[in-house]
Amino acid sequence: MSHPVTRHNPGYGRFTPLWFLAPAVVALLAIGIYPTIFAVVTSFRSYNITRRQDMLGGFPFVGFDNYVNALTDDTFWQSLLLTLKFYLTVMPLQIVLGLAIALMLHRPGLAFMRALARVALVVPLATTYAVVGLIGRLIFNREFGVANQFLGWFGIDAWDWLGSPSGAFIAIVTMDVWQWTPFVSLIFLAGLSMVPVEVEEAARLETKRHWPLLRYIQLPYMLPGLTAVLILRSADVLKLFDTVFVMTRGGPGSATDLVSVYVQRVGFKVFDLGLGSAQAILMLILTVALSRLYIRLFYREVQ
Repeated sequence: MSHPVTRHNPGYGRFTPLWFLAPAVVALLAIGIYPTIFAVVTSFRSYNITRRQDMLGGFPFVGFDNYVNALTDDTFWQSLLLTLKFYLTVMPLQIVLGLAIALMLHRPGLAFMRALARVALVVPLATTYAVVGLIGRLIFNREFGVANQFLGWFGIDAWDWLGSPSGAFIAIVTMDVWQWTPFVSLIFLAGLSMVPVEVEEAARLETKRHWPLLRYIQLPYMLPGLTAVLILRSADVLKLFDTVFVMTRGGPGSATDLVSVYVQRVGFKVFDLGLGSAQAILMLILTVALSRLYIRLFYREVQ
């Protein structure tokens, strides 16, 4: 009676899977964990490389002084309020437009259009923030920008978009909505694809109105995606830097001086890394708080 022969592979051991995970773990530690720990430690120190006493003192521990200075800084609060204004502007626009696109592509008989639309919607997502900023500078250029050419078709004079406070704010809102509305629409379209076909067809036979179909049939399947959109986009909007910096550098004046732009100026132009780290940690806390709020609001609905 023959027995199966078990071959032992000397190159494979119990810890071999850990070696495959090691590169990803090292990258995570180097890119994500270590900078965060460094920022937290720095936020409790007087860390200004232009101050001789800090350099000679080895960047002394100052406790919560940097956080107190950040919370009593009027410019920081102005940047925070402007960031919240930007957030409350782009988020509803992206959700409404993304939902409208998803519902339009979800209509019966548009399978081929959905395939083409998915490819087209990926293009803005594949564009880096800096390139989006460069595109925005071209679109809203006063002399040869597409935006002013569009206004000229209606007999409206050219507007110095990036040279006026309201125009610059509209410009950065427009570019962020252009880049991330496709992401929202793809998430909603994925949620709509989870709706059982027979349930949706039965609902369409029961009523011709769109609102009951959306509210009671489609929306429950989109709630997980909506929660993910709110969490991911909240974190992204509150740290948005590249697009704004390339387009306006926070100007004109302080019209587009979002928190990320202000923190960069404090840390890398004033070289007060301790204060800049404290401001960044405060924004991280705000992001986590918003994420927890969205989970508490929508998780019950998902269940």
